[in-house]
Amino acid sequence: MVGANNINLINKILNCERLLIVQDIDGVCIPLVENPLKREINGDYVKAASKLGNSFSVLTCGEHEGRRGVNRIVERSLQSKRIPRENGLYLPGLAACGIEYQDRFGNIELLGLDEREELFLKGVPVKMRSLLKEELLTFMPDIEEKEIERQVEIAICDTRFSPAINLNNLFKFFEQDITKKIRLQEIMQTVMDKIIIISKNAGLKRSFYLHISPNLGSKNGREIIKFATKQDIGSTDIQLIINGALKEAGLLVLINKYIFSKTGKSPLGMNFNVREAPKSIEGLIELCKKNIGNDEMPTLIGVGDTITSTKDINTKSWLRGGSDRGFLTLIQRLGEEYQKNNQIIFVDSSSGEVDRPSVNKSGFEGITDSADDLKFNLVMSNGPDEYKEWFIKFSQARTGKHTPKDSLL
Repeated sequence: MVGANNINLINKILNCERLLIVQDIDGVCIPLVENPLKREINGDYVKAASKLGNSFSVLTCGEHEGRRGVNRIVERSLQSKRIPRENGLYLPGLAACGIEYQDRFGNIELLGLDEREELFLKGVPVKMRSLLKEELLTFMPDIEEKEIERQVEIAICDTRFSPAINLNNLFKFFEQDITKKIRLQEIMQTVMDKIIIISKNAGLKRSFYLHISPNLGSKNGREIIKFATKQDIGSTDIQLIINGALKEAGLLVLINKYIFSKTGKSPLGMNFNVREAPKSIEGLIELCKKNIGNDEMPTLIGVGDTITSTKDINTKSWLRGGSDRGFLTLIQRLGEEYQKNNQIIFVDSSSGEVDRPSVNKSGFEGITDSADDLKFNLVMSNGPDEYKEWFIKFSQARTGKHTPKDSLL
C-alpha cells in the first residue's frame, strides 16, 4: 500500500512553490487518550508547524478554543499563554469540522454560524449530561450515583460548536464484555438522537447532524455507527455538528484562504464557508475547476488517521467511512484533476489508549481494502511519534530552502 518512503516523499514535494499541508489533529500529532482533557502535544512539533507558515493548516472535528480546545494543549506544552499568541505558535486552520477558523496567533473567525444556532449550542451540554446520566443509572445499577455523575462529566465534551459524547473511559468498565460495549454505543446514539429532536423542536430542523467517529460511511444522509468487536472498539464519539460542516467542504475553505494569502484574491469569495459548499466530492471538484486555475491550486499533502473499511456480511459490499476519508479522497482527486503531485499520509493511531485496527497487527484490515479508491502514499505505522519526527524533518528541510515571510521563529 505504501507508494513512497520518507526520502522520496520529501524529494517529490520539498521544492513546490505552492504547497499546503492539511492535517487532522487527534491520532495524528496527538496520541489518542481515554480522557480528552489529558491530551498532550510535542513542543518541537508545534514550532515546526509554525515555521511552515501559510503552507500548513489543520482540519479537525475538535475545537481550537475553550477548556477542551487544542489551544489549551499548545499552551501547556509551551508552559505559557503569552508565547504562542505573541509568536504565532497556535495551530492554524479549521476546527469543529469547518466552523471555527483560526490563524497562528489565535485570532478566531466563525464561519457560517448564525446567532440562534450558537445560542442553542450553549445549552446542549447540560441536556446531554441529564440524558446520559438517566441512561447510565439504568444500565449500570451497581455503580453509585456519584461515580455515574463523574463518568458523565468525563464523557460529555462540552465544546462550544461541536458538543460530543466520548465513551473511552466508560468502556473500561466492560473490558471483556463486547455486548455491554455495544449497549454503551447504542445509549450514546439514543442520547444524541434525542438532542437532534430537541433542536428540531426549537425550530432548528435543518441546523445540525450527528457525526460518528469512527463510522462506516453514510446511508440516507445518516452516518453508520461502527459497533464494537473483539478486534476493534468501533465508534467512540458522536458529535453534534452544524449542517454542511464536512471536512471535505472545509478543505475548500482552506484552499481559498491559502490562495488569498498568496494572491490577495479569494477565488471562491471572501466569505466562502462550508455551508455554501456542495455536499458531494464531484460537486466540490466542479466548484474548484470553475473558479481556481491550475497555477493557483497548491500541491496538497493530506494527513489523517480515521479511515475505515468493513465488509458487510449480508451484501458482501464494502462499508467505507471515517471522518478523514472525505477530505483525503478530495485531495487525491484534486491531484488527478489538476495534475498535481498530491500526497496522502495515513497515521496509524492504534498505539494510543483507544483500540483501533493496527497495520502492524492485522495489515490494513478494518482500514482499507484492495478495491478502495483511496490510496496511501505514505503510512506512519508507528503512529503520532513517527509522524512527529517526519514532520519536524520535513519542516526543517522545507524552511531551509523556503523560509516563510510570516514566520516569526
